[in-house]
Amino acid sequence: MAPAKKGGEKKKGRSAINEVVTREYTINIHKRIHGVGFKKRAPRALKEIRKFVMKEMGTPDVRIDTRLNKAV
Repeated sequence: MAPAKKGGEKKKGRSAINEVVTREYTINIHKRIHGVGFKKRAPRALKEIRKFVMKEMGTPDVRIDTRLNKAV
């Protein structure tokens, strides 16, 4: 799915502490946790989500909402 973006919203290399950007993505978790043991699936899924967000948003500061954590 194509993410909904506004023009000029993504800024790399600039500190934007007061500017919060929210985007919605669809991530295929199955291909990222295929072959992982049952007890390690949820922690691995969260690590993969965090890695995906770091790549897409270009920031190491990733905060997972508690509702997403419970859904995983």
